[in-house]
Amino acid sequence: MTTPLLQDKVVIVTGAGRGIGRGIAMMAAANGAKVVVNDLGGLEDGSGADSSPADEVVEQIKAMGGEAIASYASVTDWDAAHEIVDVAVNYFGRIDCVVNNAGNLRDAIFHKMTEKDFDSVINVHLKGTFNVSRAAATHFRAQTSGCFVNMTSTSGLIGNFGQANYSAAKLGIVGLSKSMALDMGRFRVRSNCIAPFAWSRLIGTIPTNTDEEKARVAKIQQMTPEKIAPLAIALCSDAASEVSGQIFGVRNNEIFLFSQNRPIRFAHTQEGWTADSVLDRVIPAFKSDFFPLERSGDIFSWDPM
Repeated sequence: MTTPLLQDKVVIVTGAGRGIGRGIAMMAAANGAKVVVNDLGGLEDGSGADSSPADEVVEQIKAMGGEAIASYASVTDWDAAHEIVDVAVNYFGRIDCVVNNAGNLRDAIFHKMTEKDFDSVINVHLKGTFNVSRAAATHFRAQTSGCFVNMTSTSGLIGNFGQANYSAAKLGIVGLSKSMALDMGRFRVRSNCIAPFAWSRLIGTIPTNTDEEKARVAKIQQMTPEKIAPLAIALCSDAASEVSGQIFGVRNNEIFLFSQNRPIRFAHTQEGWTADSVLDRVIPAFKSDFFPLERSGDIFSWDPM
């Protein structure tokens, strides 16, 4: 009999009460992991709290013979994030993987976005990823092993309308994940990102006022949250021990590896640059390689496979 990929590993999944997080938690348990199902149970915008989503996932895992415990702590709070990790260590004896999936949305066109809109999304996605990861990092360092899987988005990697807060948080997570991979690689700790394409209650807040928006949402609805889980489980497994610092994407049955920022053009002058010489020489030379202002939907223009 083949040993399950995550046999006896302890995995924390934040935002695991619904959607993508739930799919990852369920598949982790099916692959032998002991799972901390963390979910505040808030609304799409991050407000409110409800213990029932996390409880229901725990009961489902136990019903199929797995081991799980619920955590309702908010990832936005430093102490609460440490409590999430403490639950894993105190209940299961260790911590092996953290899947940073908790999220919220407060979409608004930039010139109408409020400070509260911005702070709320940054706090859940970016600061939440930092808080839980930092809490786990001490244990990972001590045991010289561990794995982070962090959720980013093409809204940050490429761009989207009305999501300056979400885009900033998700691109920030890419930088954070890379730094975690670099700083903790000496302790055999890995960190990777996934940009998921999936229909969830958060994506359900996308406007459908035009025919174009309705068509876009109809395509997204084909992509269930469970499609994201196989890549997340693979990255958590020891079989992916050489994979770190990467950015992946999952869209239905497609998996992508994203490029990362590198210089693509070069200009030099012995005399030093002036503003005028930059305008006269550099901008015209580079212009053919400028990136257009595109959205995720412009790049991923074909139907999901």
